[in-house]
Amino acid sequence: MPVKHTMAALLLTSFSTLALGAAPAQAAGDSLVINGTEHRDPRGCYDTDRWPLVVDNRTDGPVHVFSDPGCTGRYVTTVDPGERKVDEHGQSVHVA
Repeated sequence: MPVKHTMAALLLTSFSTLALGAAPAQAAGDSLVINGTEHRDPRGCYDTDRWPLVVDNRTDGPVHVFSDPGCTGRYVTTVDPGERKVDEHGQSVHVA
């Protein structure tokens, strides 16, 4: 009987380790880093007053950069998923 309990404990530990090991990889896939500040589960508009604007898109969708605060003004560029861009003219970033 002790062998069965030991095997069950080992299996449970193995499955728990696999499940926990997968979680951080998922979480890391949905963040946006703007000028070194990470935003988890980003949605909406983010302003910045630092130049140049550095955007590291760790989401699964495109991020749009605008020339003025509040995601107004002219459209400057798109930062695709997994892409990092530096822009001299951007003042805000929009995530859908």
